[in-house]
Amino acid sequence: MFPRSIASRAKISSSSRFIPPGVSPTQASDPVAPTLTSPLPTPWWRADVHADRRPFLLARNRVKAALRRWFEGQGFVETEAACLQVSPGNEAHLHAFATEALSLTGERRAFYLHTSPEFACKKLLAAGEEKIFEFARVWRNRERGPLHHPEFTLLEWYRTAAPYETLMDDCAAILALAAETAGTARFRFRGLEVDPFATPERITVAEAYDRFAGIDLLASVAADGSTDRDALACAARAAGIRVAADDTWADVFSRVMVEKVEPNLGVGRAAILCEYPVAEAALARPTAHDPRVAERFELYACGVELANAFGELTDPVEQRRRFEAEMDEKARVHGERYPIDEDFLAALGAMPDAAGAALGFDRLAMLATGATRIDQVLWVPVAS
Repeated sequence: MFPRSIASRAKISSSSRFIPPGVSPTQASDPVAPTLTSPLPTPWWRADVHADRRPFLLARNRVKAALRRWFEGQGFVETEAACLQVSPGNEAHLHAFATEALSLTGERRAFYLHTSPEFACKKLLAAGEEKIFEFARVWRNRERGPLHHPEFTLLEWYRTAAPYETLMDDCAAILALAAETAGTARFRFRGLEVDPFATPERITVAEAYDRFAGIDLLASVAADGSTDRDALACAARAAGIRVAADDTWADVFSRVMVEKVEPNLGVGRAAILCEYPVAEAALARPTAHDPRVAERFELYACGVELANAFGELTDPVEQRRRFEAEMDEKARVHGERYPIDEDFLAALGAMPDAAGAALGFDRLAMLATGATRIDQVLWVPVAS
């Protein structure tokens, strides 16, 4: 899931010595070590680099095994979705890896490496599964940095006949189990700390916008879920946020989130940011108490987004409308569209009420082990 990407920019002073990511200080003084312009292979496989990374990797394995046991103890069934899908997902700002399949007669058919196993998991719910989980290898293009990698692992799980608040309790249990297994009492990242055993704070998006940006977010959202771009832009400018003339409501929403809200989430204890505007929850159903907001939450720790969860939308007509709107936006911004998985929409009509979550397992492993970059907890990083 993880719909937003945040570009990282590092300032390097003229007096500092830059060490490329994945290169140890020892390597930095080694004349055969790779540089930013060197054609040598990525050095993760060098014995000294691997020795530095190995404690993180072994702890990752322990956390994964503990979570697998926890889900199985809760009565979940582990699944394995096919990585090749006819649609990689239909979120405007997600970018996929495209490929094609050749038939025995040479006919070509487009496929994509999935960005999430979500569509496949929901088909399994339609088929009759009730509680499922998966450690899924997934792929996202245009994503690389301390918290992003082109290939990574999503832990996804789904519960039928359960309110989405149950997933909030699941997230709290997962944080505590990961910390206990890794042998840490605190998560630390970029100067922020979290007690993984503390009950996460629950805060709505509207409350967060008011608290951290002084913005009345829902004043820009109508009862039918439609949005008022100018109203939000005016409030954002008053809060000191730059707004461009061609920014949409969604652009302004994301900028406020990145600049004002996210840095304040998950400090001291984890935070569950819930009740997103329906315009920002393409796969979630509206809440019963307010049609302007949806059953969607995100889990944060140390300012890091860890998980994204929905009370799942099961109306195929409404889902098609939302997908088409997302792809219209993708075409406007990025000049491309992804196909809609018609088989998924057909299955959605047979899917029972459910709630589902996707958690960035590599990010969780980072926080649990004290790693500072995602590549430190990946056994084999993708070549850069």
